[in-house]
Amino acid sequence: MKKFFLLCLLVFISIASAPRKISWVAIGDSITYLNDHKDETGNRVTKGYMTLITEKNPQIEYINQGHNGWTSINIADKIESLDLVKADVYTIFLGTNDWWQGKTLGTISDYELNTGTGTVYGAFRIIRNKLKSLNKKGKIILITPMQRGDFVYINSAKNNAYGSYRKKNKQELEDFANAVVEIGKKENFPVVDLYHDSGITLDNMVNFKRLRDPQTGNYENYGYPAYTAVPFDPEKDEYPYPVEAINMTYDGLHPSDKGYEVIAGMLEKVLN
Repeated sequence: MKKFFLLCLLVFISIASAPRKISWVAIGDSITYLNDHKDETGNRVTKGYMTLITEKNPQIEYINQGHNGWTSINIADKIESLDLVKADVYTIFLGTNDWWQGKTLGTISDYELNTGTGTVYGAFRIIRNKLKSLNKKGKIILITPMQRGDFVYINSAKNNAYGSYRKKNKQELEDFANAVVEIGKKENFPVVDLYHDSGITLDNMVNFKRLRDPQTGNYENYGYPAYTAVPFDPEKDEYPYPVEAINMTYDGLHPSDKGYEVIAGMLEKVLN
């Protein structure tokens, strides 16, 4: 009887001391989506930021709610059909596609007044409201968009976009990052500020962009900002980011393993 009691006690202590499972829903765009679709990176990525974090913290279990090409406005519009669930932690990593697609940023008053999906600020309020309805005590962490270089999709060069060194629809990408920071301050949500604090910049997005010299027609490796002045023809030119061009991103926009490690490191500090 005494042995049985001791055995039960040991089992109880073991269960009681085991780390509690933490559920994490990661809401985002392709940077989040690609964590579980590495084949779409040409297998240039081996581990995304969620995998990196959960491998080091096995008590955390994630659900990938990354949606390729989506904006915060897309997420807000479809918020009731995304099968979002109650979780301990929610991360919201959006904004880069809002900028590129020329969505109206709006102002903090759109967030405060819950004006709807006509602006990015309004969309973030809808997302926030949904998450709070799922778990009032759930922790919400905001992640700003990264800076971005010239993007060329590895599976179709016709899908390309210039970097954040230029405005889109008269808006800077930094304006969208600052909006995320402002919402975080308003709500007292932690903010992982990749745009300003990650060290991922236009200078190290890629080591170079391989383009034809307009004068000679020969391929040359151009760094930033030189490559911004050299044209790229997706119909005729080779893919401009060979493996040796990979630095913080593998295609000018999406993080490489190195870039994902930076994101995971910054986010892990907040999660812990």
